[in-house]
Amino acid sequence: MTVLDDAAIRLRDAGVDSPRAEARLLLAHAMGVQQEAIISGATPDNAALARFGAAVERRSEREPFAYIVGRREFFSLDFAVGKGVLIPRPESEMLVEEALRRFPRRDEKLLALDLGTGSGCLLLAFLADRPAAEGLGIDRAAAALGFARQNARFLGLAGRVRFLRGDWGESVNARFDLIFVNPPYVRTSDIATLAPEVAVHEPASALDGGEDGLDAYRGIAPQLTELLSEKGRAFVEIGEGQAEAVSAIFENANLAVDGTVTDFARIHRCLVVMVASEQHSRAKRKKQL
Repeated sequence: MTVLDDAAIRLRDAGVDSPRAEARLLLAHAMGVQQEAIISGATPDNAALARFGAAVERRSEREPFAYIVGRREFFSLDFAVGKGVLIPRPESEMLVEEALRRFPRRDEKLLALDLGTGSGCLLLAFLADRPAAEGLGIDRAAAALGFARQNARFLGLAGRVRFLRGDWGESVNARFDLIFVNPPYVRTSDIATLAPEVAVHEPASALDGGEDGLDAYRGIAPQLTELLSEKGRAFVEIGEGQAEAVSAIFENANLAVDGTVTDFARIHRCLVVMVASEQHSRAKRKKQL
């Protein structure tokens, strides 16, 4: 039995999905080569074997693969990640896709804000495709901000973005053309039911949305009214089944939902939000009478 076979069995017994594939990727990471080299029969030296053993040990304890290799791809870009920062999810890419669709001019001078920026993946992916735009990322976690700044430097975007520590938009005094919001939206009681990679290892502050999962939206909604420019749009990620409730929270804060984006499973994942027009506000008041 090879070291790769042994590792795959260990990962399988630990409940890891695709254990053979992950074992091969971990070995490639330990050797500093592409996985094609492993498939072609490249063999590790003693130092690489030691690194591989430590990586398999961590993964068998269900530490996220991305934390072990220190990176995660998002929007075809590499982002550094590790303990203390939420791992970028594929479903979050649709916030960037929708923002690029709504602001199609590459030469447009835009000011973007990212509330709860984490690794900076949303803001940096947008800025990478809009060279005339500038951005500000806010997060309460110092560890997350460290990764965001590292990613900005790696992607060559440090000159067009700043990252500050804060509680959502409380300390921000400006108007923005677009705002990314990916808040915690998991109900507190549901966190323990998530995969160990998430429930045990990822930061609870980036997951726990309170008893009904909506606490962050209630805090952010009135801030968006003060942060969005007249023609600005906020791109807000939501959890499955939350579209109606979150829309109501925004409507009560003098905001209007300007669109809803669904994923491939037809699940509502993103709300596009704007400051409500006076006409919209009058119609709402009339409806309430």
